[in-house]
Amino acid sequence: MQGLHLTADIAGCHTNLKLMTDAKSLRRKCLELVDKSGLTAVSEVFHAFPGLHEGECGGVTGTVLLAESHLALHTWPELGAITFDVYVCNFSMDNSGKAATLLESLIKLFQPTDIVRNQLTRGEVGAVVTTA
Repeated sequence: MQGLHLTADIAGCHTNLKLMTDAKSLRRKCLELVDKSGLTAVSEVFHAFPGLHEGECGGVTGTVLLAESHLALHTWPELGAITFDVYVCNFSMDNSGKAATLLESLIKLFQPTDIVRNQLTRGEVGAVVTTA
């Protein structure tokens, strides 16, 4: 059940800012990018939050359940920031490249000035782990 867990925290976004507050449009775009990456969406939930001040739109939290695992994201339009979480299991085939493609497509969509990426191998149950 070995898998790959990728995360990215982005800030300084200058493109597609409306998507940060529009749950329906963000959902459609995420599903499109999941499909283009070769992964398989099986369900999704996207929720828009109210803004801090009356009449403002707040951020969006979204999750796409994948046959291969999941995509989760959280937007902070007031900060121009988004966090992404892409996890794929590699049970019957290696989906690592597809996960990387999806994450890079999401990052490119918003063209941030700041990006912090992390990668974690998951599912090493029973493996001997050594630390330095």
